[in-house]
Order: sequence, then structure tokens, then C-alpha cells
Amino acid sequence: MFDVRRFAKRLVTPFRQYLGRLTVADRHLRGEGLEIGALQDPMPMPRGAKARYVDIASTEELRQMYPAKTRRWLVDVDIVDDGERLSKVADGTQDFVASNHFFEHCEDPIGALRNMLRVLKPGGVVYLSVPDRRLIFDRDRPATTVEHVVRDHEQGPEVSRQQHYEEVVRVAMKVQGEAAVATKVVELQAQDFRIHFHCWSQTDFLELLCALQRREGFPPFDIVEFVANEREMIVVLRAR
Repeated sequence: MFDVRRFAKRLVTPFRQYLGRLTVADRHLRGEGLEIGALQDPMPMPRGAKARYVDIASTEELRQMYPAKTRRWLVDVDIVDDGERLSKVADGTQDFVASNHFFEHCEDPIGALRNMLRVLKPGGVVYLSVPDRRLIFDRDRPATTVEHVVRDHEQGPEVSRQQHYEEVVRVAMKVQGEAAVATKVVELQAQDFRIHFHCWSQTDFLELLCALQRREGFPPFDIVEFVANEREMIVVLRAR
């Protein structure tokens, strides 16, 4: 039997999630900053805020990298740079760094967050929305532990890359059979496909942030907002 209520909820969930993002952004984003990986879904900035867009390639190159988006409007990329490294952005120059569903694609989350904090002015904010693995296709994957993220940072993401691809293919994509799994992994790696290298629930992600607050030498920050927003969590960090 067709469930009208379930169908209606599926339709309105993305809109409610979008409104949740705007509500938090309106409270915290001011001045001039960056948005990483906006593609076709840039965050409408509140009054008094202006973003430049950072992505791994130019807009035209992104259209070639993502054929499904060729007919969609994409933001004009202002800074072609690796969003994990922000090597073209000087220290202490930004009022905010924002990203939606980018952090789970980072191979070195610790390094990525370090660089986001590095480019902030004192009192600047990092705004992240990160999917809750329990509510998306990652639900059957094990949560990424703090120890795993530390290893990827200290030893390099190469030590876990093969494991990540295989886990996504087996557990998230549900590919069956060793030969089929191996073939799909090779295909994704050849495309340099940016899978969810890591995944967290709310508790897991909060544990990671608290561990980084205690990590020697890591840029100091405060967690000023941490809220559930439909199938994701929104986190705002303030540089100290």
C-alpha cells in the first residue's frame, strides 16, 4: 500500500535540511570567507557575508569531472585549490570557512581542519555540515574512530586508501563477489572518485572534535554550535 505520509516526508526533508543550514549560517557567518566544494549548491550567504568559492578544478573542468552535472548551473570557482590544504590561501585572512558535505570526502580530516583554522582570523569560524552515517547509505559501515583518523594524519592517507574503497564498495554499495568488488574498486580509483573516506554519527564526530581540542599543537578552537539537522549534523567552530 502506498504510504502518503512517508512519501511526503521524503519530499520535504531536503527542504527542511536546507532551512536548518540557513538558520545556523545566519547566526555565525559574517565578513568575507570561503566556501569549499559548493558545486551546484552554494550556501546563500546572510546579509553581511560574502564567499569566494574553492574547488579542486575550474568550473569547466568540474563539468567534465561530473558528467551528470553538465546541464546544471555550477558556481564560478574563484580559487582552484585542494580544499584539504588551502595552499593558495594565506594564514589569518578569512572571517569564515564553510563547507557542506565535504569533510567526509577528506582523506586527512585532521589536516583539513587544521588548514581551515589556519586561514581564519582570530575569532573566525569554521562551518561544517557532515552527514550522520546512521541516516544515509553509510549506515552499515563502522564509524571512523579517532585512532583511525590520527593514523591517516600521521602516517599518510595512503595506508588506509585501499581499505576505504573496498569498504565502500562492499558495505555501502553492496557489491557482491570478490571479482566484482575488485573490479569496482579499480574503476573508482581510476576515476579518483571521491568516496566518503570517513563516516561518523553525532557522538563519533563530537568525540573527534574533543580529541582535537586536546591534541598538542593543534590550533585552539571552541565548539560554539553542534546540532542535528535532518540527516546531517551542523558544526560551528570558532578559532581562538
